[in-house]
Amino acid sequence: MAKVTPKKKSNTGFLVVIGVVLVVGGAVLWSTMQNKPAPIELPKDAPAMQAEGYLRGNPNAPISIIEFADFECPGCGQFATIQGPDIKTRIVDAGLANFRFYDFPLTSIHQNTLFAHLAAACANDQGKFWEMHDQLFLNQPDWSSLATTNPRKVIEAYATAVGLDMASYNTCMDEQKHLARIQANAKEGESRGVNSTPTIIVGNKVYPGGLTADALKKIVDSLTAAATPAPTPAP
Repeated sequence: MAKVTPKKKSNTGFLVVIGVVLVVGGAVLWSTMQNKPAPIELPKDAPAMQAEGYLRGNPNAPISIIEFADFECPGCGQFATIQGPDIKTRIVDAGLANFRFYDFPLTSIHQNTLFAHLAAACANDQGKFWEMHDQLFLNQPDWSSLATTNPRKVIEAYATAVGLDMASYNTCMDEQKHLARIQANAKEGESRGVNSTPTIIVGNKVYPGGLTADALKKIVDSLTAAATPAPTPAP
C-alpha cells in the first residue's frame, strides 16, 4: 500500500495577515507622527544666555529658595499643588524667603514638557508666570505626553484662562522666544549637580525630591536664626 504524504499547509494566508498588520500599523504610526509638535531646537548661532529663574516674593528677602523643576514631572506637580500653597503663604508672603523656579525639562522622558516651559515663559512676558505655572501643574494629566500629542492646543486654554493677550502669546510660542533661557536654566541646574526633579536648594544644601512645607519652614527658620546677631550683653 502506497504511503500517502500529507500536504503541507500554505503560509499564504498568514503572510497576508502579517502584511496587513504591518501596513495598518505603519499608517497609524505615520498618522501619529504627523500630529506630533515639531521638535524644538536652539539655533546653532543663538547667543548664550545666563540662567534666570522666575521670582516669587521679595527680591531682597534674606533667604532664597531655588527649585529646579520639570512641568511634566509628576513629583513636581505634587510639590507645586500640595506644598506650594503653604510655602507661598507661610514663607514667601511672610517675607522669610523668596522663591525662584528654574526650568529643568527632562525631555528624554517627557516629550511635551518643553512646550509647557515655553508657555510659562511666554506668560511671564505678560506678568502671568505663576498663574500659568499653577495651571500647568493642576492640569498636568491633560496635556502630558500620556494624554496628547498636541500639548500646545491644550495649553492654549490655560493661557486664555489666566487672561493672556493671545495674539502676543501665540507669536511668542511660534517664535520659541524663550528657548535659550530655558536651556540656560537647565544648564545652571546641571552645574549645581541637579539630576532629578524636583530639586530644592536652600543656602548651600541640595534636597533632591523636594521638601514638605513644614520641613522647608524649619530650614528657613534655622538659617534665619543663624544669621541673626546675638544680643549685646548688658554691661
